Amino acid sequence: MPRIQDKLSEMKSKNQKALIAYAMAGYPSESGTISMVRGLVQGGADIIELGLPFSDPLADGPVIQNASFLALQKGMNLDKFVNLVKKIRKEADIPLVLMTYANLLYSRGYDKFISTVKKAGIDGIILPDMSIEEAEGYLEIVHKNNMDAIFLISPNTSEDRIKKISGMSSGFMYLVSIYGTTGAQQKFQQYTLDAIRNAKKTLGGKMPLGVGFGVNNADQAKLILQTGADAIIVASAFLRLIEKTPQAKIQSKIASFAKNLKKATISE
Repeated sequence: MPRIQDKLSEMKSKNQKALIAYAMAGYPSESGTISMVRGLVQGGADIIELGLPFSDPLADGPVIQNASFLALQKGMNLDKFVNLVKKIRKEADIPLVLMTYANLLYSRGYDKFISTVKKAGIDGIILPDMSIEEAEGYLEIVHKNNMDAIFLISPNTSEDRIKKISGMSSGFMYLVSIYGTTGAQQKFQQYTLDAIRNAKKTLGGKMPLGVGFGVNNADQAKLILQTGADAIIVASAFLRLIEKTPQAKIQSKIASFAKNLKKATISE
């Protein structure tokens, strides 16, 4: 069983929910990314989403866009990303999900790109701009490499379309909790909670539901999980923490924040 599915099955058997945490490869530096990943593992993250920066990250809010821009400025590219993943794999067996944009795969060639990141240690891929109508060639290569293709749904995705997307997804379904791009929310609206309940009902227990975009703290994480999500996905909040942290303290700061979030995933 692939690492992602194995981890989520383990969480379910423990009656726990999963913490999926995001790091941008190359931000604040390559060594800073390694420190962040160490902190996430130390803090109890269950799955790590690694961003490969792209010049036009449409789905991302200002915090992730800034991290992407700075990582590109420092020279992050696919070759450096692969080396970074290999370094992480020497230290940790945690499931790793690549999040990037379809053009990077298309320009390199699906087969070459996907086989390269698989060999490095990536377990699944999220492409926010990949629609299921255009995904046949992509999915063929992902499945050939025994990886998970994780697709996104939003609060206004219809029941029929959720069923179609879930039929092409594996690992988990990613529900975007808000309309718009990633970033912190002061308070989640009722439509978000309704969307979680509707997605869970439509999926019928056939696939875990991860919810991301806008989760800022443990209280919000707990609300999302109590509403029915199987995993909480936290991105911008971790990157904002790094913005204020000297590189020497990244690991400890990230570990502390991750531990606080992880507590929200454990039923009392």
